[in-house]
Parts: sequence; structure tokens; C-alpha cells
Amino acid sequence: MINSQVPAPSTAVLLAAGLGTRMRSALPKAMQPLAGQPMLSHLIVSAAEVFSRVVVVIGPGMDDVAALAAPHATVIQHDRLGTAHAALQAESFFGEGDVAVLYADNPLITPETLSRLLATRRAGTGAERTDLALLAMRPVDPARYGRVITAPDGTVGKIVEWADATEAERDVDLCNAGVLCAEAGHFREWLHRVGNANAKGEYYLTDVVAIARDEGAIVRAVEAPESELRGINSRPELAEAEAIVQARLRQNAMLAGVTLTAPETVFFSFDTLLEPDVVVQPNVVFGPGVTVRSGAEIRAFSHLEGCEVGPRALVGPYARLRPGSSLGEASHVGNFVELKATTLGAGAKANHLTYLGDSSIGAGSNVGAGTITCNYDGVFKHRTTIGENTFIGSDSILVAPVTIGDGALIAAGSVITHDVAPDALAVARGTQVNKPGWAARFRAALRAKKEQS
Repeated sequence: MINSQVPAPSTAVLLAAGLGTRMRSALPKAMQPLAGQPMLSHLIVSAAEVFSRVVVVIGPGMDDVAALAAPHATVIQHDRLGTAHAALQAESFFGEGDVAVLYADNPLITPETLSRLLATRRAGTGAERTDLALLAMRPVDPARYGRVITAPDGTVGKIVEWADATEAERDVDLCNAGVLCAEAGHFREWLHRVGNANAKGEYYLTDVVAIARDEGAIVRAVEAPESELRGINSRPELAEAEAIVQARLRQNAMLAGVTLTAPETVFFSFDTLLEPDVVVQPNVVFGPGVTVRSGAEIRAFSHLEGCEVGPRALVGPYARLRPGSSLGEASHVGNFVELKATTLGAGAKANHLTYLGDSSIGAGSNVGAGTITCNYDGVFKHRTTIGENTFIGSDSILVAPVTIGDGALIAAGSVITHDVAPDALAVARGTQVNKPGWAARFRAALRAKKEQS
């Protein structure tokens, strides 16, 4: 008989009630974007990988944050009275097991670090136990971070805010990141004992450390890199965090078998999926929802969003793939070509200066330079369907809705407004008229006019 152990319950409380004041933004701080998704989403993903329950504390009127948090529970902090007060709003969700309190403006914490935090809290017995675990870092510039003062045995003796620290304490480089983890019953008790006798009259979560120590609790710090634990409170800090996230995404892509010829110039979204043996040239931007299959090459200065690139396909340089587009195996989308809600079959090509919107292009077809599909009549969008092995001559205009059959040929410069049967030739342009000697006479007339003036 297999003896399976059910993991002990655990709850992550994410504090996301902050406004975007220092961001100078109408968006709540938790909704500021990182790699194409809100900061809070990054933290939810990491927390949900480690904790059995996630609860998000939001402010009043933050319906967009509540929608983002779903299906996880949300509670409202109606009065912003500090971080300890915010954590207490989620008290009814603490349940049994352990509770960790995290911050939406610390979205870079990895699941590995959260796992170490939880494991530290649960490890050991007696004098080796940990009643309260916290995250700490050693930043390059400790600046005004609160200092974590440790005892000779390595446990945390206290946290001292920079303003209250002595010169010796300010020399300590271990800094508090604000994240705490404790057994639910203890955490609940300590939170209720936090007071607001301070300049702002707020209830601070960091006061839990002193309260726990006064009760004889053992407090230990779990160190993590500054790149994970730094807070994001302003636009410059958001840009710095974006750089950290992009560096992680590039590293993960290359370790997974992707070639980035100039990694620092490529920008990913949180969900970009690149299979092994994909090559990405410099200055490529991936918006949300992009999948690139093995062997494809994305050439320089291309922008992709909400699309799928098939195996061995070529994209760019200077191509734009918009949402709803899909490229078949070994298809080509060349320079200054834009696709929107368009599928290219296997081996199909649109190599230059072309717009294809709301279109289906069959396998093996070739779309000549300067071709556009007129998909919008000012009210509705209409589709263009091009069959397999067709040839669309350069500078053709395809006025949707229109269907071009397999093997058809569209003469260059045509304006196609009606369906074209399979294997037919369609020519839709004005009749050419040649007038012998007219150009010479025109130039002579111009010269005569100049001489008279």
C-alpha cells in the first residue's frame, strides 16, 4: 500500500491595495506591467506554485485587480492603515498551517525563494526551530532599508529602521525585505498586537518581528538576491525591474536551446514560447501570446504579438505579425510585411512590402510586393481567401470579401473585386495606351515656356 502524505496547508497573503501615486499613474501599483503582464500576476504565479492558498488584499474600487486575481480570493482593505492592518483583512483565510505575507510591488520573488522561506519556517524542533521566517537581502546600496540585526547564533535579534539605527547598525548590510512567514495561529496573534504609535499612525507589519521576539519566538532570516527582493515604487524602479525580468527570460530561452544573436536587444513577454533551434536576430520584440516552433528564424527589427510561427518559417527583417496570425511550416514573411488575423499555409510567401489582414493564404502561394487586402469597409471586417499554389502579382489590391481559387494567377497591378476561379488568370487594370512622340513634344513645350518667361 502506497503511503502518500498530503502537504501541510499554507496561505500566501498578497498585499495589493497600494495606489500608483509615486508611479504618477491612474493604474493601481499592482497593475503596472512587467514583461507584458501586471506585476501582481508575476507574484500570483510564483506564490501559487508554493502555497496551497493565495489571498489578495485590494483597495476599494479595485475591480480590475480583483478580476486579475481570480480565481483566487480577494478581500478589501477599506481604510489604508498600514501593512499589518492590510494583512489582518485576510485573517479569515489563514486557516491552519503557515501564512506568508508578500507585497504586490515585490513581484520578482521566485518560487525557489518562497519554497526556502516556507521550508525554513517548518524545519527544526526545539532550539533549532523557526517560529518566524523573514526574507532578507544584501543590496549594493543599503541606503535607507531597515537593517536585520542578528544574534551570535545567527537568529534575528531585531529589525532597526535606518532612521533609528546607530552608526554601527547602519554599517550592517543585511536588509529587511518585509516578507514574513509564520504558523497561522501565531501570526494572527502577533498581528492583533501591532500598535500604531508612530508618526503616521499606521500598523506596520515589520513590528511583528519585535512582538515575536518579546514572546521568545525564534526568528530566522532567509537570504535572497536583491534582484528578487527589491521593491518597485516608481517608474525608474519599474524600468530596472523590467531589465531584471528580461535578463531572466533571455537566459531561460538560451538554456532551452534558442539562439539569440544579440540577447540584450531582444524583448520577451512573460508567456513567449520559443522551441529549440529557433534563431532570433537583434532588436526583435515579442508581445504577449507568441509561439515560435523549432527551426524558425525571426530576423532583425521584427515585432510579433498573439501569433504562431511554424517550423522552419522565416520572419522579417522588419516584419510585423499581429494577433490571430499563424505561419505554416517553411513559410516566409519578409521585410515590411504586416499580417493581422491571417494564416499562411506551408511554404507560402509574402516577401516584401505587403499588408494581409483577415486573410487565409493557401500552401505554396506567392504574394507579390506591394499587395494589400482591403479588409475594412469602415464598419465591418471582411475576409480574403487565397487558395493553394496561387500567384498574386505585385501591387495587387484584393477587395474583400473575395476568394481566389487554387492555382489562379492575378496579374500585377490588378484591383480584384470579384472571386477568381481555380487556375484562372485575372487582369483588372486600365488598358495601356501608347502615344508615340508625346513625351518629346511635352518636354519641348516646357522648354519653350521657360524661354518665354
